[in-house]
Amino acid sequence: MTAKAGIVWTLLIITAGLMSLAFIFFSLFPGKVPDVAWQYFSPDNAERARQYQQAMRLAGILAFLAQVAVLVGLVTSTRATAWSDAALHITGVRYYMALVIYFVLIWLLLKVVALPFNFYSSFIVQHQWGFSTQNLASWWLDYLKGGILELVLSGTGVLLLFWATGRWPHTWWAVAALFLSGWLFISTFLWPLLVAPLFNRFQPITEGPVKTMVAQLAGRAGLRIEEVLVMDASRRTTKANAYFTGLGTSKRIVLYDNLLEDYPLDEVEAVIAHEMAHWQRGHIFRGLLWGVLANFLLLGLLYAVLRITFTYDIARPGPYPPHLLVAMLLFLQLVSFLGQPAQNAISRRYETEADWVALELTANPGAMIRLHVDLAQKNLGDIAPPAFITWLAASHPSPLERIINVESWRKYNTKNMD
Repeated sequence: MTAKAGIVWTLLIITAGLMSLAFIFFSLFPGKVPDVAWQYFSPDNAERARQYQQAMRLAGILAFLAQVAVLVGLVTSTRATAWSDAALHITGVRYYMALVIYFVLIWLLLKVVALPFNFYSSFIVQHQWGFSTQNLASWWLDYLKGGILELVLSGTGVLLLFWATGRWPHTWWAVAALFLSGWLFISTFLWPLLVAPLFNRFQPITEGPVKTMVAQLAGRAGLRIEEVLVMDASRRTTKANAYFTGLGTSKRIVLYDNLLEDYPLDEVEAVIAHEMAHWQRGHIFRGLLWGVLANFLLLGLLYAVLRITFTYDIARPGPYPPHLLVAMLLFLQLVSFLGQPAQNAISRRYETEADWVALELTANPGAMIRLHVDLAQKNLGDIAPPAFITWLAASHPSPLERIINVESWRKYNTKNMD
């Protein structure tokens, strides 16, 4: 490793470490909730939400730090190389077979390290706070299905990536970014058709007031809505939500059955209008374009760092040795974490825009405010998280910020009507 490489890796690790420590600090000591929040929420609800979110945040950041620590330990010791050599020896120097064995070994190690944190946050905490309706067997079934899917897809990606390093030794990063960008579009199209049904059942919305409302909103938005589906979310959780997914002919709006059962019609209308706004403004497509840019930037930086870190290994003919996988994973973990503020800033902007468009479609700010209050109370959303946590990790504006935006919309439109 060159001195320049040492500086780069040290900066990445120290920066990620400091940001993680700040995240932990603000999770433990979130500060005072603004007084304006008490117009909409009770202090008891705010405190309960912060306790729940604290547990979830700490589990997430500790899982990240544990995986990074394992990868750093492998990179800075001889284990990564020794395990790679052992895989090559076992397979009789059959490169791709050894790469598969090595990848599965590293993947299993990282899954084992993260498992206690995942189990705590997605099973124990959810039961403690009365959200989960899953039994242990159901949780494990979901975990195993998701793990197998991840193993197959990521394993295929690793094989193609290392093959590309041998086929295009100086431009593999661009080829990989191009392929990954194409896969982003393909997977976005296929996910609601092939993957989501592995975990939930989806039914078209039945005739009635909600379906009529969808048709009316679609007419106002100038959209042709092919599918609005209801998901059996209550099999796993008491939380309510909705989302817009898919691309092209696979686009659809998905509503949790909990939402339809537990929320009044005007609040459901606000949710559907918000999801239609994502559709109307092309947020998924625009997000994919940002993803394409991020792919090229991330993989280009990865190639540059590998060149100054493993000069000899990269200069040899043929694909990269398997042990470089660990350094690649460490780099991608660190840079993805450091890139969260930019990614989440874009997401929050889209969510704010969708709220604004939804208000234009429904002209019912009162329902939108009640929706944000009810969602925050029932889902224990942090009413006003610390600014640092919002900057680093929040994909949506806080409930209080969204309510304040609705009030601004109401004042603006009231003033214009006068």
